[in-house]
Amino acid sequence: MSRMAGKIVLITGAASGLGKADAWRLAEEGATVILSDIDNAGQKLAAEISDSTGQQTRFFHHDVSDEGRWEEIMSEIVDEFGGLDVLVNNAGVAFIATPEDTTLEQFRLANSVMNEGVFLGCRAAIPAMKLRGGGSIINMASVASHLGYPVYFAYTAAKGAVRSMTKSIAVHCQMNGYNIRCNSIHAGAIDTPMVRNSFAQLGMEPPDPDKNDPADPVGIGRAEDVANLVLYLASDESRFMNGAELMLDNALTIQ
Repeated sequence: MSRMAGKIVLITGAASGLGKADAWRLAEEGATVILSDIDNAGQKLAAEISDSTGQQTRFFHHDVSDEGRWEEIMSEIVDEFGGLDVLVNNAGVAFIATPEDTTLEQFRLANSVMNEGVFLGCRAAIPAMKLRGGGSIINMASVASHLGYPVYFAYTAAKGAVRSMTKSIAVHCQMNGYNIRCNSIHAGAIDTPMVRNSFAQLGMEPPDPDKNDPADPVGIGRAEDVANLVLYLASDESRFMNGAELMLDNALTIQ
């Protein structure tokens, strides 16, 4: 429990799926974890993590597209902890719709959460991290920002923005001497409620992560696979990793 000792971490979309796995993993390694989500199940999860790990854990109801709410939450974090060490921009939504089928409402919602939400989070986190002498921003992108996935059109558009935003933030912080790193994770299919729901909508059975053929890139990973990478990026072990795109896809994007 020493890799994240003393670190203050905020994870968005943390009530389930990847965010939930991240929260458990970082708390197990000694972090103080703040969970945020529009799903109030995060309140119970925060209590469970705190009881199990002994680490201080908080929950905020949080719509990541709400600029004012970002300001409120970051202000509370600064007041209570003196700043922020790690931000994991994880909140996301996915619609199954092609470029011809996607409604403007769907496109705007996807981008408000995963494009504007990431922008607002990074903008709010930078000054809070400067108070702690630096930090690590981890943006959840996707292999969808590298490959053509027309059936997830709005999702791919938003994740493409995250991919490019991450690089600009990394260079901006470096040029200004902030000691703040910013990296993006590009995962393939991971066994989460959102992915299982997508398979169901497509009338398909999701692969079993326990029966993956290591040679098959069309497999599915576990949420813990992502959480372990998040832990590395959040810790000081990754101090020289900045502006990187980390692929977690069993070689899918290089086939």
